[in-house]
Amino acid sequence: MGEDQMHKHALTRAGVAAAGAALLVGGLSACGGAGADGAAAGKPAGRAAPKAESPADAVKASYVKTAAAKFARYDMTITGGDGKSDQLTGTKGWYPATTGIDAKGGDGRQVMLGDVIYTNVDKPLQGKSWMKMNLNKDGKPRHRLNDDPAEYLALLLGQQKLTLVGTEQPDGVEAKHYKAGLTGAELLAADESTKVMAEAERQSLHEALKDYSAFEVDLWIGKDGYPVRVDTSRVAGDGTTKISAKFSGYGTAEPVAAPPADQVVDFDDVMKGVGKSLEETDGKLKEADQTLKDAGLGGLGGS
Repeated sequence: MGEDQMHKHALTRAGVAAAGAALLVGGLSACGGAGADGAAAGKPAGRAAPKAESPADAVKASYVKTAAAKFARYDMTITGGDGKSDQLTGTKGWYPATTGIDAKGGDGRQVMLGDVIYTNVDKPLQGKSWMKMNLNKDGKPRHRLNDDPAEYLALLLGQQKLTLVGTEQPDGVEAKHYKAGLTGAELLAADESTKVMAEAERQSLHEALKDYSAFEVDLWIGKDGYPVRVDTSRVAGDGTTKISAKFSGYGTAEPVAAPPADQVVDFDDVMKGVGKSLEETDGKLKEADQTLKDAGLGGLGGS
């Protein structure tokens, strides 16, 4: 082979090697470089940064978790339009709605199951320590707010005006603070997210909210996904009511239950007994009055 042929052969081999190197570099760039989706070199293509949880998503996730817990302890302050406040502690239950009120001061315990209230009395009535009163006299269900954490979350489902205020520490517990100010029409509006509720529960809440023309809510959700505090201000026909509630013990609070049946007397039976006693007393007074008149003493009313 001559010198010129050897030189051409070397150039040919160098050209093949350069072309191969170019193909190799190009292949590596296609696999590891920035692709059509903008993925950085060395990172898997098509994996975007995780989307931040929206307030609506946070409330929906908290609702699902809270609804399953069924019971929680509460500490609640209720302030009416007259400025007077009541403080209550006890246990709240939901689906079905129940409330247990701890004894405080001279007041006895109370238990509310749906439309039925049981009150622990200081002095036994007809030998019983609890009195039962049914608020539902006509058989029609009463739709009222239970002020439990699941209910507070439910009324915020799908509300577009819900905003994240920030991360705070109410009572030393780290939580995310959400806020919404809603009109009566917005309270009654619903979107797809409300489908996480059972239809009967959604309808009952819808009916209860018809009484309100405005509703402001401040909600704090803890790291565990449960509400730790809810402050509300609601406007109805009887004025403005403010409620501040703290919740704890989800899933560990004792269920709210009716007292033993053998310790309960019905309010209607008590009133019947009172009515009968009054009739007997009235009869005796009439007899005494007539006796005095017959004796010429002018009766109980005097001469």
